[in-house]
Formats: sequence, structure tokens, C-alpha cells
Amino acid sequence: QVQLVESGGGLVQPGGSLRLSCTASGSIFSIDNMGWYRQAPGKQRDLVAAITGGGTINYADSVKGRFAISRDNAKNTVYLHMNSLKPEDTAVYYCHADIMAITIAATRGYWGQGTQVTVSS
Repeated sequence: QVQLVESGGGLVQPGGSLRLSCTASGSIFSIDNMGWYRQAPGKQRDLVAAITGGGTINYADSVKGRFAISRDNAKNTVYLHMNSLKPEDTAVYYCHADIMAITIAATRGYWGQGTQVTVSS
């Protein structure tokens, strides 16, 4: 069984910073792509940032220059460093990872439970 657990959300003022963490645990054989998505009320879930197993990074245009994604493969953890936060960044942030579990001979996508980020004065 594999699960993703996120932490680090909260309330922050405009211009502030937050760091989100997401750790994968369980019977993991390997982890390929890891990423962060967000979903605001009444809107679809969109990609924020993603990082491949080889370290290639992709960002949504709306967060380029403000957010940074990184991963620690030894800890099965992906981070999202968010700077210069804006009210429009308010959303539930979800971690996603493509994982091959020890007991399953195929890679599948897993989601975290989500963590709320609210940017407001």
C-alpha cells in the first residue's frame, strides 16, 4: 500500500512565503514523476509544477519565477517553495506521484489528500 502525505499549508499574507512538503510511504519500488496541482473553488484541478525522476522541471506560467519545486529522492519527498504569494494562489494544493509499488508490476498515479493554502490580508 502506498500513500502520499502533504504538509505545510496555511494562511499567509500577500507577498508572503510557504513551503509545502509531500512524502510518499509504503511498499515503494520506485518513484518517477512528482508534482503539485491546485484546485480553487469552482475550478478544475491544474498543474502547478512537476519534476521528473531525472530532475526535469515544468511550471505553470502563472507561478514561474515565484515557485520552486524540488525533491529529495532519499526521503521520497517533493517540496514546493512558494514565494511572493498572491490572493489568486489560494487553493487546495495536491501532491501527485507516479509510483511503482513492490506488489504491483506497473506504475500508477497516486494523490495526496490535499492541503489548503489561503493568501489573504
